[in-house]
Amino acid sequence: MKSIVECVPNFSEGKDKSIIDSIIREVRSVEGISILSVDSGVDTNRTVVTMVGDLDTVSKASYACIKRASELIDMKNHKGSHPRLGATDVCPFIPIAGVSLEECILLSEGKELEKN
Repeated sequence: MKSIVECVPNFSEGKDKSIIDSIIREVRSVEGISILSVDSGVDTNRTVVTMVGDLDTVSKASYACIKRASELIDMKNHKGSHPRLGATDVCPFIPIAGVSLEECILLSEGKELEKN
């Protein structure tokens, strides 16, 4: 069975379309990733991206977009009604099929996964 992992990074930008588009381009640049939704909120100044793919694909896409967000989002000037921790607040990995919660935890920790 092919692994399917859902990833839902939350970025501290919901107003500047050029920044949001640049982050999304990083996700789209990874072959095999599917973006299910991009939800931006002006009041919260936050964008939530939902993507799915296999473990390797989701790993590459999530790290690429998080890196890009850290380059573009200036937290010194950020204002929004939603509490925020950084350019990327959270980035949960959700096991959907053919993957365990433990593998998603390793992925979140940036650890190498064993190939079967």
